[in-house]
Formats: sequence, structure tokens, C-alpha cells
Amino acid sequence: MALRRVIIGLAVLSTAVLLVSCGASGGGDKAGSGEVKGDITFLTNRTDLKTDGTWDKYIAEFQKIHPGVNIKVEAITDYEGDLKTRLSTPNGYGDVLMFPASLTPDQYADFLEPLGKTKELASSYRFLDIRSFEGVQYGIALGGAAQGVLYNTEVFQKAGVATLPKTPQEFVAALKLVKEKTSAIPLYTNYKDGWPLGSWGGYLVAVSGDPDIQNKMAHDKSPWKEGSAIYVIDSLLYDTVRSGLTEPDPLTTNWEQSKGDLVTGKIATMMLGSWAITQFQGAAKAAGVSPTVVGFMPYPATVNGKQYVPIGGDYNLSINKNSSNKATARAWMDWLLHKSGIVEAQGMVSAILDAPLPANLSALQGNGIELLELGAAPVGDEALFNNIAAKSQVDLLGPIYRQKLVDIARGQSSGDMTSYFKQLNSSWGATVSELAK
Repeated sequence: MALRRVIIGLAVLSTAVLLVSCGASGGGDKAGSGEVKGDITFLTNRTDLKTDGTWDKYIAEFQKIHPGVNIKVEAITDYEGDLKTRLSTPNGYGDVLMFPASLTPDQYADFLEPLGKTKELASSYRFLDIRSFEGVQYGIALGGAAQGVLYNTEVFQKAGVATLPKTPQEFVAALKLVKEKTSAIPLYTNYKDGWPLGSWGGYLVAVSGDPDIQNKMAHDKSPWKEGSAIYVIDSLLYDTVRSGLTEPDPLTTNWEQSKGDLVTGKIATMMLGSWAITQFQGAAKAAGVSPTVVGFMPYPATVNGKQYVPIGGDYNLSINKNSSNKATARAWMDWLLHKSGIVEAQGMVSAILDAPLPANLSALQGNGIELLELGAAPVGDEALFNNIAAKSQVDLLGPIYRQKLVDIARGQSSGDMTSYFKQLNSSWGATVSELAK
């Protein structure tokens, strides 16, 4: 299945029409109070954990503590698409759910139960800002991820890439070595599936070293100017495509197949978050290949001698404000966060502040590398970046404008990088003038 992830640390962009508010204050007891018993429904995007029985195992463990509870898991393939429809019915979106990306911050309270004051929760959890509004928390990340580059260690070795690239220029040079000395596709964009191209929007912090870069971009009328973070990111994509370093026919890419192709040496690199490591290691085992072939490195950018690896929350857990069993909903949510072991099993960065990094990210500690979380938007601007992206139709964390960039680079669409960046600046800048204070 095509497991789609929210880009770390950034608000997910929605071009959908704003959802109609559920309006009502919600039924049942307050989250966290009352007896833990009865039935709840849990909505999740993790269909793979449903298929392999993992959710059933977790439920069985939870029931050892709370034997009077039954949990129905609904694992949804097109999670965001289905949720947009189900949110129109107060009881249509379960009791515990993965946070709907289509909600804007000013809608959180209309659909979701408050989980506490953000300032108070900040002493225990990271990744809070993205699902907070006016000081109230409406979601807590099940786990988080680091944003970087997955690569085949053996392909790099065969190509003679002895040192991992730390700049865009070094990265392009490494890709050229891969093309010259191996049969692997140097960089695979997953153009057809689309959503992996959204990963490129997660590198703003890596290129700038600035946790406030996204907030600044929401007030920048021409962010695609030479030398800026987004210019560097999109230039790298354009240059790799233009130089023939990506898949020869992007219209035929396949996400599921790409996992096996990377671990067997047919693909050298992909721009993805660390959430993908365990999936690719699983593909390696299925192919009879050592999981050590799956490497993960920082995005190739260096700021004042240091590399920054963006980290941020993946899907947040939240509670339907209309749930009639909020005590059990909160108990299940808290158990997943603190007792289930799902974060460790999936190789995620824990949302729990004092938890150690997963083993698959241990190489990112030290050596001039710093993990950096995106900064919170100022009060009153929580929805600004999302709103500018939606209204300007420049989906920073989506596939559409980068698919066009790829098409221009491969000569299938008119224009060049300069003219396209000028067009992006025009669309984005006009919307900044309209919406930003």
C-alpha cells in the first residue's frame, strides 16, 4: 500500500474548501475523566499495521490493563480524502483519530477535543506547535521523523562516493558518479505517486539553519530569489532532472516498487523522511538483502560549517470532540504514546522529550550535525502559511508545482527555471500582500 506521511514539522497544505463546522460542543465526558470501559473506534492511516496484525496485538496488550474495552480499528488507505467527507458528520470520524490535515487551526476546536494547555504539555512533549491554537493543544504526535535522504550504501560504495555530500554541488557530483559507474538511477523522484515530491518542502530548515524560515516565508513576497532556501531546494531538483540524473520516464514511477528497487541497487537515492527507513529495511529483508544497505544522511546543505536535520511530528493523535467515550479514548491515546512501544518498533523520533533517538538515527548525533525543529508561528499567524499556499495555489508540501518543475526541466513543459520561479514569486507574493499583516 502507498503509505502517505505528513511532512515533518510543517503544516500540511490543503487546497480543499473549508469544512463546515460540526458546531455542537460535543457529547460525553471530558477527555481524561470518567471510567475506562466500553467501545471506541480508532481511525488510522496505517493500513500496513492492520494487515500484518500489529494493531490487534496492541489492542490485546491494552485490554490486559482495561479488560472491559473494545477497540475497533478502521485503517483507511485514502485517509485524508475519506476524512474530509467524514468530518461533516459529528460521529462519523471515530473516537480517536489521526489528526485531519485538512483542518485549519481556527477549526480545531470545532472538531477536536482539547488535550490541555500547550505550555503545560511542553514540559513532556515535543512537536506540539503545529497542532496548537491559541495556547490549547488538540493533537500530540504519535512519533516524529527526521527529514533527509535515503540512499543505497552499496551503490555509493561502487560509485566511489567515499564521503557523504554536504552541499548541493557535492550531491550532484555524487549522483554523476553513480550514473557513470553503476546502472542505478541516481535520484528517484516518485513523480507519478506525487506525494513524495512534497518531501522537498521539508528541507527549508536544513538549507537555512533557521527554525523560523517558514514564518519568514509567509511574509516574503519573492521567496524564489537566488540564494534563498526554497530557491536552493527547487534548483537542486531542477538541475538533477535537467542533467538526466533522475528516472528516465517519471510518468511510470511506482512507490511500492521503488522500495525494492532501492534496496536491490536499481535506485541510489530518494528524498524522504526517516519514517521510511523501517519500510525500506523490510523491503531489503523481503528481497534477501541486508537491511544495512539502507542508508540515511542529512540533506546536502551546510550552514556555517554545520548541517541541520529537520525533525518534526508525524501524524498526531487526536480525540473527536463529539465522542461519547472520551475517557477510554484518552486512555488508548496515552497508552499508544507511552506504553505501546510503537515508536521504537517503527524507528520514529519519540514525542516524549526525554526518550532517546531511535537506533536508525544514531549516526545523526554529533559530527557537526544538529537536529532542529521548525519554530512555531506567531500568535495570529498560525494558519497564515497554509492559507497563502492554498490561495496562491503553490503547494509547498504537495506535488503539483514540483511536478511542473520536473516537466519544465525535462522539456515537456514550456519555460525554464528562471521564468517558472518568476511565476511562483508572482503568485506567492500577491497572496502575501493580500493575507499577511
